[in-house]
Amino acid sequence: MSGHSKWATIKRAKGKTDAARGKVFSRLIREITIAARMGGGDKEGNPRLRGAIASARAANMPGKNIDNAIAKGTGQLEGVAYEEFVLEGFAPGGIAVLVECMSDNRNRTVSEVRHAMTKAGGNLGAANSVSYMFKPKGLIRVAKAAMEEDALMEVVLEAGAEDMAQDGEEFEITTSQDTFEAVRTALEKVGITPMSAEQTKVPETTVRLEGDSAFKVLRLIEELDELDDTQHVYNNLDISDEDAEKYASQ
Repeated sequence: MSGHSKWATIKRAKGKTDAARGKVFSRLIREITIAARMGGGDKEGNPRLRGAIASARAANMPGKNIDNAIAKGTGQLEGVAYEEFVLEGFAPGGIAVLVECMSDNRNRTVSEVRHAMTKAGGNLGAANSVSYMFKPKGLIRVAKAAMEEDALMEVVLEAGAEDMAQDGEEFEITTSQDTFEAVRTALEKVGITPMSAEQTKVPETTVRLEGDSAFKVLRLIEELDELDDTQHVYNNLDISDEDAEKYASQ
């Protein structure tokens, strides 16, 4: 694996999940608020909001928090006005990096991301300098114990999934943007609640780095991921399983 999937695996191994850092609720609240502001508060007519709510419930967010975030997005409650934007550039070794942000202060966020990139030996780039290297995809993770592999594959492929692969004790299901909702709905119909389901970005090509060169990039990705205004960080780094395990154990 590479990019987002590799980083997600490393985060779990390090115990550096969003829930452990106390960031998952703030990220999900921002996502729900933006989704409601852009597409309205009716989840049945707003796929992005429906997905954000599903992720919030999977993270055990109280219903009141979800309702308040929707109300802020629709203007029923006063709240912070978030702006959604993407910053892009290069990490050391020529690794492409996309940082999806939601912020109430764009200048502050850009300054924080630029500082992290520069300190690590990378640099911010102009708009579209690396975004063309990534394709939007849906990524759904299902516990391995949820269903026998062949039966699960039949369900998701029939619903329009592109691929399914085993990742430790989970199955990782990849979809296009267009079939993401159909695949998630198909899983729910057979009684499976995904461990996670998100719209992500997958690199079309990757760059292989090893040892300290790879670790330097991973430290930068980790720092960017922990910034308050960061929603997601995508990259096209490819590293060996051995290096991933070594970094995760640090």
